[in-house]
Amino acid sequence: MLPAVVRVKSFRRETHDTFTLSLAPPSIPGKPYTFLPGQFNMLYGFGLGEVPISMSGNPAVIDSIVHTARVVGVVTGGLARLRTGDCIGMRGPFGSSWPLEAARGSDVVLVSGGIGLPPLRPAIYHLLRNRDQYGRIALLYGVRTPADLLYREELEAWHKRGDFQVLLTVDKADMSWRGSIGLVTTLFQRADFDPKRTVGMICGPEVMMRFALNEFESRGVPSERLFLSMERNMQCAIGFCGHCQFGPSFVCMDGPVFRHDRIKTFFDVREA
Repeated sequence: MLPAVVRVKSFRRETHDTFTLSLAPPSIPGKPYTFLPGQFNMLYGFGLGEVPISMSGNPAVIDSIVHTARVVGVVTGGLARLRTGDCIGMRGPFGSSWPLEAARGSDVVLVSGGIGLPPLRPAIYHLLRNRDQYGRIALLYGVRTPADLLYREELEAWHKRGDFQVLLTVDKADMSWRGSIGLVTTLFQRADFDPKRTVGMICGPEVMMRFALNEFESRGVPSERLFLSMERNMQCAIGFCGHCQFGPSFVCMDGPVFRHDRIKTFFDVREA
């Protein structure tokens, strides 16, 4: 429950309301900091409060802990004002992870909307670092406008690889945009995957995830091969406060990554 004090190594502005923090790992003798793709930390802004933020960096890099967040309140607003050398509190890592080991040998389709890409990025790093262990890999990523795209340089580099299908769309284009326009679900018709051997990983607004699940299932991908990352009001991260209870589960402990068939009864209920 006690946060470790960590130092900000770098601050990067991603968009007008989104930023990335690179933090020095906590100093714990004989115990290097590690995490699994999909897990989160609790970041504490002194005098402001604590907020759960998923890791967005490369899990193979142990000298930096990377988080990308959008300014939505007092705590994230305070974190957005940090600069190199500042200190914050951190607890974690917490929660479940993307099923990367179970997905070996399968096609993998990652679907993201808006700020849902950062929690998927560590999984992308893992998939590309172990590219020969997976089948076809596709990223379907949708945002409101071209200005809201995260990690532009990486998206371009991933697209140029030739072994990773990157499909992008925006809700509203500007004069510079030459790509797709529409909801992220419209990208499914262009995605290259075999439904019989596909694992789907989804992160974004819940309404988007519901429609993405429908697209997967309409193409024959079974519910037990679909995984989604849930967002709830996590305040303690250890299942004590009850704020993030979702049916019989606690998002902070049993999630944030859930297999769809295990929460389908509750997830399919609107505003559950």
